[in-house]
Amino acid sequence: MNKVILIGRITKDPEIRYNQNGSSSVLNFTLAMDRAGQRDAQGNRTADFINCVAWNQPADFISRFVKKGYLLCVTGRLQNRSYQGQDGQMHYVTEVVVETVENLTPRDNSQAPANNGFNQPQQNPFQQPKDPYQGYSNPSYGQSQNNQKAEEIDTQMFDVDLDDGELPY
Repeated sequence: MNKVILIGRITKDPEIRYNQNGSSSVLNFTLAMDRAGQRDAQGNRTADFINCVAWNQPADFISRFVKKGYLLCVTGRLQNRSYQGQDGQMHYVTEVVVETVENLTPRDNSQAPANNGFNQPQQNPFQQPKDPYQGYSNPSYGQSQNNQKAEEIDTQMFDVDLDDGELPY
């Protein structure tokens, strides 16, 4: 199996290229990923820079919606290739061929285009809800939000005496 999953920041603004008849697009870019917990002699964080190549739909997505510094999640496969340069020497390249890409950078609504094709307002999925304690773990989940106090859970209803022979596993 040849599967690569990377999360990193794109190092420069993407520039897409098309073949001569315009039927396919290609985009080469580099992802920078911090090496967790590793620092150089001066105390600076260290990073790996991974070359990636995207074709057609992933390339079009990246060129339209991604800028330098955006955090991306890339899945693909590792590929080795070689070519002979103009100087006559062989050059060897290892790169990730992108299959899917996700933009992990939150959208800045102030820079969103006026007409994005949707009739609903854009919402930031990373924005904190008005009530930070809403969700399944909230004891009052599903109840009205008029400051009702959550009922005490009867701990005796969880006390169960079972013999080892009665366990289902």
